[in-house]
Amino acid sequence: MSKQPRIASAIPGQEANFGTVLAHLPETAQRFADLYAEFWSNGVADVYIKEMTRIRNARVTDCGY
Repeated sequence: MSKQPRIASAIPGQEANFGTVLAHLPETAQRFADLYAEFWSNGVADVYIKEMTRIRNARVTDCGY
């Protein structure tokens, strides 16, 4: 998996990253933010398990973020 975004930043003068690329579609960015907040706020697994899963996934996929 590449650490380099394949899409340019939607914000002139800013480096391409998850947020600046997602800015191309503001409605999608808002829906993602709502879904992400729901994921962290609710559910069966506690926040510790969710965070450990997030960290492990980042390591396995060699996530640059």
